[in-house]
Amino acid sequence: MNWRLLPAARFAEFAARWETLRAAGPAAPMLAADFMLPLLAEFGGGRELLALCEDGPDLLAAAVLAPAGRGAWSTFQPAQAPLGPWLQGPGLDTGTLLAGLLRALPGFPLLLGLSQCDPFLLPRPADGGHARSSDYIDTARISIETDAETWWNGRGKNLRANLKKQRNRLAAAGIGTTLEVLRAPQQMAQAIADYGRLESTGWKGRAGTAVAADNDQGRFYRRMLEAFCARGQGSVYCYRFGAELVAMDLCIEEGDCIVILKTAYDESVPKHYSPALLMREEACRRLFEDGRLRRIEFYGKVMEWHTRWTDEVRTLYHLNHYRWPALRRLHETLRRDAAALELPAD
Repeated sequence: MNWRLLPAARFAEFAARWETLRAAGPAAPMLAADFMLPLLAEFGGGRELLALCEDGPDLLAAAVLAPAGRGAWSTFQPAQAPLGPWLQGPGLDTGTLLAGLLRALPGFPLLLGLSQCDPFLLPRPADGGHARSSDYIDTARISIETDAETWWNGRGKNLRANLKKQRNRLAAAGIGTTLEVLRAPQQMAQAIADYGRLESTGWKGRAGTAVAADNDQGRFYRRMLEAFCARGQGSVYCYRFGAELVAMDLCIEEGDCIVILKTAYDESVPKHYSPALLMREEACRRLFEDGRLRRIEFYGKVMEWHTRWTDEVRTLYHLNHYRWPALRRLHETLRRDAAALELPAD
């Protein structure tokens, strides 16, 4: 079992082996090569490494890593990636793999971090020895286990009543609604341009962080979705009031799972119409009725509105592996001391 380190710019050469390893675990479309390649192209800084753990011809584990300050490395983690890019084969011990990788990394690092891990994909280890984990965020999932009506009737009375009221308002105003799902690669360029226009109506537009067809985010989402759509696993949900586009979801799929990566809506639309929530209801109903998928994943931080759609919440986590257990204990002591020094707010 040996770790080999290569410039991450060579990821495409090893994409097929990465995909073979990834296919051995639960469906995780955000870790697909079609996601990683444009992510590195648009957000990589040139210092990232592709790490491959090999046993003869077999690939046992793999990761994309980036320097994380003096004496530390971490999984490559741009804001557009819901999870850190770490893969390992079934039945392998994460601690043993991390220990070997830490020894192989240049510069004698003291710490190796796996960021934004999903316990559904990588069970969270107990703290102790070389390992220490910390909570990242709670995230939500909708399991598709019943028919659409049973699921919807299980939602809260207020949610169902509010959306019914909003639909009645639209009908009284003579405004019809339509939900269109785009799946063709050639539709993605326009879809991302439209998405950027929606996102620019809100605070991201004012802050200059909205997706745009000609910025790095826009190029990433376009290229990534084109690749997923080319194999029938990408989709963009478009919701209209009459002819006006008012909300969109960017989604990727694999196996029994669909991930809603990003949602935008037109913030100039009166709030009492809630276009994103109306879109969510219709999209979920369609997914339940289709019967092809079993999980709707959000992977963002749980907000109050998520809890109205599902009771399924789990905690994503960060995992640190220290070169020596004493270093972990020292780090924990320093964190406790720093927390103890914080004064309560007046």
